[in-house]
Order: sequence, then C-alpha cells, then structure tokens
Amino acid sequence: MTDQTDFIVVGSGVAGLRAAVELAAAGRVTILTKDRITESNTEYAQGGIAVVLNDDDEIGLHYQDTIDAGAGLCDEEAVAVLVEEGPHYILEMIDHGAEFDRDAGELAFTREAAHSRRRILHAHGDATGREIVRALVAWTKQTSGIEFRAHACTQSLIVKHGRCLGVTYVEPDTYRIRALYARAVVLATGGAGQLYLHTTNPDVATGDGQAMAYRAGAVAADMEFVQFHPTALGLADAPRFLLSEAMRGEGGILLNSEGKRFMSRYDERAELAPRDVVSRAIYFEMQRTSSPNVYLDLRHLDRRFVRSRFPQIFRTCLLYNIDITRDLIPVSPAAHYIMGGVRTDTFGRTSLAGLYAAGEVACTGVHGANRLASNSLLEGLVFGARAGETAASEASSDVERAVARDWDIGQLADWRIDDGTRAAVKRVMWSDVGIVREDSGLNRALSALKEIAERPLNTRSWNFVTLARLVAEAALSRRESRGAHYRSDYPALDDDIFKLHTLQQRPTDGS
Repeated sequence: MTDQTDFIVVGSGVAGLRAAVELAAAGRVTILTKDRITESNTEYAQGGIAVVLNDDDEIGLHYQDTIDAGAGLCDEEAVAVLVEEGPHYILEMIDHGAEFDRDAGELAFTREAAHSRRRILHAHGDATGREIVRALVAWTKQTSGIEFRAHACTQSLIVKHGRCLGVTYVEPDTYRIRALYARAVVLATGGAGQLYLHTTNPDVATGDGQAMAYRAGAVAADMEFVQFHPTALGLADAPRFLLSEAMRGEGGILLNSEGKRFMSRYDERAELAPRDVVSRAIYFEMQRTSSPNVYLDLRHLDRRFVRSRFPQIFRTCLLYNIDITRDLIPVSPAAHYIMGGVRTDTFGRTSLAGLYAAGEVACTGVHGANRLASNSLLEGLVFGARAGETAASEASSDVERAVARDWDIGQLADWRIDDGTRAAVKRVMWSDVGIVREDSGLNRALSALKEIAERPLNTRSWNFVTLARLVAEAALSRRESRGAHYRSDYPALDDDIFKLHTLQQRPTDGS
C-alpha cells in the first residue's frame, strides 16, 4: 500500500519535533516514530541544555569551549550557528511553555565538565529532556497539519534518480510494509548506542537513520567518534542508567575501588575534565585495580540539595538500594552519543537531494571529535529548525513516486532486529570497538561483522550490522588518538595526517 503527504519527519525527539513545527507552515507533515511519540534519546537527557543567557557568560566563551572539546575537528561555522542562535531558540521554547528550573524567579544555571561558565539550564532537577519533549509535543499538537504515526518503524528510504522521494515503514496494526511519499524527508532518528553491550541509550537507539541514509547513497561522516559517558550505574543486575555529568559539576568526586581519588593523576582538571578523558581514566583505573567499577561520591554535599537537584536519579538509585546522599555509587562508562552521522551542512542538507537530517543522526561537524556536555539538546533545537525551514523552501513542488524495487509493498514484515544478530554485534563492538581500540581488535571486529552480515538478514538487521561495520572501518582508518577515539597503538594526536573528517559512501554498484 502507498500514500502521500507533503513532508515526512522520521523521529520524534527534539530535532524532529522542532523540524515539524517549521515544516507545517508549508504543508502537511507526517511524523513517523517506531515507538510511542515521546520515546527518544531526548527524553532521557538529564543534565540540561547549554546556552548563553547568564549575565557573566559570553557567546565567544561557549564557542571556544565547544571548539576545545572537539579536539580540532569542529566545523567553525556550525559551532558559530549553534552558540549564536541558541539563545533565540531557548527563549522561544520558554514562550511555548518549557519550564526550566529557576532560583528566586531567575533561570538557574549549573556547570558541567569542560564548560568555563555556569550555562547549563535544567528542568525538574534532572529531567530536562523530558520537559523539552513535553513542551514540543504540546506545540506540535497545537499546530495544524502535523500528523503522528506512532509504532511505525521506518525501513528504507525511497530513491529515484538520486532524489529521496519518501520512505517505507511497517504499519503498526497490520505489520505490512507501506510506502509513504513526500516532497521532502527529514531524518531525526537519533543515536546508535544500542550497537554496544553497555549503553545509556533506550532500546530504540539502533542507528536506523544513519544506516538507511548510507544504504540510499548519502555520505556518512566521522563514524569512529563514539562518546562513552563516564558515569553510568555500574551494577550487574541493573540497566546502565545515566548518572548526569552535572553530579560532578555540582561537586561529586570519583573514587577507585581502594577508596582513593584518582582523576588528578590523569588530568589536572580532575572530575571536570572532558568526558573522553574521564571515561578513559575510569577505564584504566578499573584495569589497574581489576575492578568492575569505580565510585561516584556525593556524600559530602548537602543531602537536601542533592535530593532536590537530582530527584529522578535519587529515586532510581533507591530501587537498587543505593541512597546517593549516603552511599558510594558504583559507576562505569557506557556508550552514550555518536558524534558522527549523516553528513549535512549547516542547513540540514545531506548529499542526497530531497533528504535532510538533524540531531544526533546528523553530522554537522558541530561536535568535532568529542561533544561538549549539554550541547546536544541545543543542537536539536537549532538545526532541527534549520533543517525544517530549508526542506520546506527547497522541496519539490509535487509528490513524485517511484517503482518499488528493493521492498515488497504490502508484504508482512519481519521488521525487528533479530535477537541473535543484536547480541552478537553488541558483544563485538564492546570488546573490540570500544573505549580503547587497536589494530588487531578492529580487524577482528570487522571479520566478525562480515561473517554476521553474510547471514540471511531482514532489512533492519542488515542496517544494524552495516552501521557497526561503518564505525569499525572508520576507527581502523584513523591511526591516531583524537577526542573520543583512542587507539592504544597510536596514542598521539597527528594533525599532519588526520586533522580531517572521515567520509564513507556506499559504492555505486550497491555492494
């Protein structure tokens, strides 16, 4: 079966919702999301959103902090767009009902690692992403012309003569594949943390958008740069629940299994060093002490403040018999955010006509080799709006259709990533394409992923394996250590050869 709309947005996180609002002024918008409307990485973002609205802060300082964190690979134009336009979009969100925390009526700001000022806004203590999604969903529902299709898993992009014309997706009621055509498509599918055995990301973060775009011929960039959050809850029987960067920003310290602070041995900024530095320090400390975790310690902070500042974290940890105001919290790193993605310019354009991308699925170059904490929600707002505006202005005047080739419209879909493939890929990626990488492990991973890819796979399983291979191939090709990419066999930064972006595109013969 087929149908049509004016614009398709794939994904319902911050970037997708903000793009939809922009697109609605130019026609009908259909938002496809493979789970419930609010299920995305955005909803799980705890720490906050970075923006210059504080009297003692400056746009130039936010710019420089972002550039410094990116380890030489940030696109300067993209960073300038982010920090200069960010305040406008935050004030716009406040006008549309987003309720950020306040102190005596004024916006309350906190500080996180690698920020030179207190510029992090938060909502309900540690539920910033959830509040932004709530406000954006309310905004979209008040905007005429926006339709949601929840539990509709997108499978492929439809391409004809080098232009994206629509998508195929699995209809939730019948589990049959349908084609949906549009004048333009905006990808906002989020991240790919589920490639790894241990991740802070929800189950939906399987990198579908990056893989679909690559399969359709779009250029992917910087896929080797995967950020591992240093402090996820490190209990064997618990999910890797994120323990916000803000916990260290508010004074939390890290202790090893011997009860001693260790971060100053790895970096003079100690607990406030960038995420990649802290994650590696924890990794090496765990190796040195033969321990499965280190500890985050907030016991010296005021208990009432901790409970009010981190209410969601407090309640969740209590489920596992940990009182964060009284107990040491076991933590270890987990896959968290991918800096790479579908290559775009600062207006959301990909290399494929008719296809735009924004948010974590995209690579604008704003994060470089290592994302600065709390820049991701701001990126979603700013570049989601830009992608939506650009797609609306450049869209085809009419909806064009294509002849189905590599999809069988109307067939029952085996649409889930099969459990065996998922488990095998996650083990390979964690063991050999993780926090610390080296040549033999990366080659071993590629051999294992090649073997998995040769099995009979449905579309989404193929996408999942292919995305893992892109990350491993990019990591193998970058023979240096930069930002979140660390090679134990090439531990130095090599600007002479590798101060450049890694670009990957599917061969034109379809292999």
